[in-house]
Amino acid sequence: MSDDRYRKVPTSRLSRFSAFGQLAGGVAGGVIAEGAKRIARGERPQMADLLLTPANATRVTEQLSRLRGAAMKLGQMISLDAGDLLPAELTAILARLRDAAHFMPPKQLQTVLAATWGPDWRRKFARFEATPIAAASIGQVHRAVLHDGRTVAVKVQYPGIAASIDADIDNVATLLRVSGLLPKTLDISPLLVEAKRQLHEEADYLREAEQMRRYGAMLAGEDMFVVPAPVDELTGPSVLTMDFIASRPIDTLAEAAQDVRDRVMAAMLDLVLRELFVFGFMQTDPNFANYRWQPDTGRIVLLDFGAARPVPDETRAAYARMMQAGLNGDPAELKRRICEVGFASEEQMARHGDAFEGVIGVILEHVNKAEIFDFADRSFVAKLRDFGEPVAQDRDTWHLPPMDTLFVQRKVSGTALLAVRMKARLPLQSMVAARLAGLVEPA
Repeated sequence: MSDDRYRKVPTSRLSRFSAFGQLAGGVAGGVIAEGAKRIARGERPQMADLLLTPANATRVTEQLSRLRGAAMKLGQMISLDAGDLLPAELTAILARLRDAAHFMPPKQLQTVLAATWGPDWRRKFARFEATPIAAASIGQVHRAVLHDGRTVAVKVQYPGIAASIDADIDNVATLLRVSGLLPKTLDISPLLVEAKRQLHEEADYLREAEQMRRYGAMLAGEDMFVVPAPVDELTGPSVLTMDFIASRPIDTLAEAAQDVRDRVMAAMLDLVLRELFVFGFMQTDPNFANYRWQPDTGRIVLLDFGAARPVPDETRAAYARMMQAGLNGDPAELKRRICEVGFASEEQMARHGDAFEGVIGVILEHVNKAEIFDFADRSFVAKLRDFGEPVAQDRDTWHLPPMDTLFVQRKVSGTALLAVRMKARLPLQSMVAARLAGLVEPA
């Protein structure tokens, strides 16, 4: 393991604020340089074009990877939610945030674990591997062996992360506002409040252990899924110890045969539908690192339950009505249900009805053209961009969907993105119809 993965986590408010200042300065410098180049070529660039460049994406990725915590988590959300909307080179750079966190130096790790378990903490284990096996936005994971022979995974939270959440999110919001990417009329305060709340929940490892147990109980006895169990006596607010389950990154599934990929992705997509329509409880973080695969058993290992949350009945019902309208191929009803779920406002529909009709037409045609839906077929994306452009340009009508819709859609979109990565071919309509059977009521 090269030493360049080890970077101390900035813990003080001043050091983190300074890092944001460096980030803002670097991005501003990139905007000026890119603007000068384009003006020299006789172009009249828009601010968004100057901000969303590969060079600036690289700057943001590297700095957020150093900061970790809420700042990196928000970047991961953007990288997943962007989907096909950003240019491929930007999406690829931002995707690094999903697995690019630096490790804590050994001295900082020692300080954290000593504060949790005391200076003789190593006596709790027969063996503890100092080199992390994974690192993410909030913590890093170590493999260890207990004295009874069990192999466990120990997730250790970065120091100062929980205390920095509110300030990090406020700093990101400030950068977004001063960048001009967001219209001044768009009130993002509800999103900021909810983001802070969820990230504080994710930073509470005792809560995550409870969600892990709940999720494990829901899937108990199932052949396709494995959920680790927490080790309660070695779990606290900032350290979570759980079963270590041997497996590979989900990305390695891409090397498997088509029928294997289809079987695994069918199980994952159906799990999302069950979370929404059967369980009413969803793990809302679709980061690919949260899924692993066992080639020998064909099972999927599910990890990271900090973002698990109930889905309100009204959100479930609105999604059911929207999906049923799609299955029925009813464009007018689908327009109505899209507004009900919160993806579009009544004002947007009134001002850009033709654009939404175009988007709906493209989606219905693509989904309904064959019994088997080919996730690798992205031929429709360019048409969606064309129809969506006038809506995106009309910044006065931008709005935020309800927070519960945002969390659910994050999971739905992230799972679909993984299906695209795996080039899955699934009977999408029949799968959705099976889970909607008996659920849809008029409203």
